[in-house]
Amino acid sequence: QVQLVESGGGLVQAGGSLRLSCSASGRTSSLYVMGWFRQAPGQVREFVAAITWTTGITYYADSVRGRFTISRDSAKNTVYLQMNDLKPGDTAVYYCAADYSRMAFTKQENYRYWGQGTQVTVSS
Repeated sequence: QVQLVESGGGLVQAGGSLRLSCSASGRTSSLYVMGWFRQAPGQVREFVAAITWTTGITYYADSVRGRFTISRDSAKNTVYLQMNDLKPGDTAVYYCAADYSRMAFTKQENYRYWGQGTQVTVSS
């Protein structure tokens, strides 16, 4: 079992930055991948970014590549999402997810563990 807790959301103006954190606890040593997804009101949950826990290989959605950076601190069992040049279209609840398996990282149904989400609101 793995427990995930997100933090760092908030209200920011367009062009601003936020850094989200996801702290993992429990059986973290066997994790293979951690990811970030987001869900805007009335929209389906979508993939944002993922990172392999051991090797640090990163993956991004086209909509955020070049603006967002995912990273991890294995010693702290924490994954970060640095979000720069935020746009109103980035407004959503952001969720951290994790799984033990090597799989298609962009598919939410492949992640076994989820955090409760943190709200990010970008004003124009």
